[in-house]
Amino acid sequence: MQFTPVLAPRADDPARTEAFIPTPAVQNHAATLHELPDGTLLATWFGGTQEGVPDISVHLARLEPGADRWSDAQVLSDDPTRSEQNPLLWTAPDGALWLLWTAQLGGNQDTAIVRRRISRDGGRSWGPITTLLDTPGLFIRAPIVVARDGAWLLPVWRCTKPEGGAWTGDLDTSSVMVSEDAGATWVEHPVPDSLGAVHMAIVDAGEDYVAFFRSRRADFVQVARSADGRAWSAPAPLALPNNNSSVCAARLASGRIALVCNHSSRQDATGRRLSLYDDIEGGEEEAQVSEGAFWGAPRAPLTLALSEDGGRTFPHRRNLEEGDGFCMTNNSKDKLNREFSYPSVIQGRDGRLHIAFTFWRQAIKHVTLHEEWAL
Repeated sequence: MQFTPVLAPRADDPARTEAFIPTPAVQNHAATLHELPDGTLLATWFGGTQEGVPDISVHLARLEPGADRWSDAQVLSDDPTRSEQNPLLWTAPDGALWLLWTAQLGGNQDTAIVRRRISRDGGRSWGPITTLLDTPGLFIRAPIVVARDGAWLLPVWRCTKPEGGAWTGDLDTSSVMVSEDAGATWVEHPVPDSLGAVHMAIVDAGEDYVAFFRSRRADFVQVARSADGRAWSAPAPLALPNNNSSVCAARLASGRIALVCNHSSRQDATGRRLSLYDDIEGGEEEAQVSEGAFWGAPRAPLTLALSEDGGRTFPHRRNLEEGDGFCMTNNSKDKLNREFSYPSVIQGRDGRLHIAFTFWRQAIKHVTLHEEWAL
């Protein structure tokens, strides 16, 4: 397949435009999108040979206002000892652009810390790399949300290693890190009964805050609510399947909530992996199949779902990509993976939705459409 960087209408669906973001890496995964005040669209993701390998680094590309082609990728991290993953972008109230990401030792997510770089010229140049959160095992996926009282809410989850074995995801729990001093200090607020609910994505739903979670058990998308962003209800299943893969959500100008996820679960699986990292050196020897986290459920289709009741129900659903979603390996050199996963969705200033996601672990795809596409 040819991965073209030029945005163009899809031949069989002209209501959407799409392009692949240029990258020098063999494997590309976990993209996030962010729009600057001037309308420039930024995409960041991690790339290298394979997730968990120390050559995995953070990449950034730009789509300038009025342009129809993504820029070449810029590498923004390069720690030869750690796999640097799950980057996200966020513009602080003072106008500074933050880049956050995780940095772990090999396939051991329980060793991850959260790093940060700051740009004051829209991502054209960056300050030094610093550590934002140094507690081992903290992971991020969704950006900071500014609460109505001005506090900063950063959703995280804790990757906990079981006694006598490698990290498997079985013991992961979610929290919200809250800063009331512009990011200088952070206080952790655990989400109660959140075992197996991760990748927390917070949305201000108007009446309250709602958060959507990936389920390690590969059953259903989980949802929790909060009045202040600090005290949360326990995650409960939503009537949307989940395959132990990332979800993303955004509140739209219309008041609807857009949720992008894989409409599949362990019920659709034809096989099961030992762990996320069972295909990197040493991973298979340490991993054991457990009754907790389920790995290997198909990562397809990729679905855009819309809610009109604050995220309680999602009656409007339409698939962005369809396929078998094979993800029994993360080895991109052999090009066996066929997942569509790890979506990021934002609404641009012109009202269009921008969605980026992993395409077969080989590329990051960018799709643009109006929300009416899914109605």
